[in-house]
Amino acid sequence: MGTSEWVSTSMPYLTPRKKGQPDAWDAEAASRGRRGSQRIVHAGEVVPPPEVAELLGAAEGEAVVVRRRMMYLDDRPCELTDTYSPSHIARGTRLAGTAKIPGGAVTLLADLGHVGVRIREDVIARMPSAEEREALQTGPDKPVLQLTRTTLDGDDQPIQVDTMTMPAERQRLRYEIRIG
Repeated sequence: MGTSEWVSTSMPYLTPRKKGQPDAWDAEAASRGRRGSQRIVHAGEVVPPPEVAELLGAAEGEAVVVRRRMMYLDDRPCELTDTYSPSHIARGTRLAGTAKIPGGAVTLLADLGHVGVRIREDVIARMPSAEEREALQTGPDKPVLQLTRTTLDGDDQPIQVDTMTMPAERQRLRYEIRIG
């Protein structure tokens, strides 16, 4: 494992934050002596890619709310993150805006009465598009990891889908599973 490799776990991003706590990304980076930041590139209603629409249970052509962010670790681009929410949940909330959300989207969703109780994550390796290579500052022969996370509520209804694209050479995903 190289010194620039980042080891990430999903759990901090699935639990609502307490009032006054920083969002999970800032807290995780700070706990390792690093600096995490983000820039919101776009927020608002869009027709999602077909695979995201399917995960959200949205009809073909139905608009959902997206927040597109560029994540940075020590001022270096490290991840492209798109967070999609059904419009009936996110329309008219901070999820549809470009301002930073105190405690993050998971905290806001919980405040709105939408708590995730089951998570499904899929990870694939692929070659990046030219736009992704440029944004992530990677070479043309460097693959990326794409993590797609679907968050479901207690009624097994999707409340959020995240798609995260990160340079494979700078990332390690860690999954810890407690049984019983």
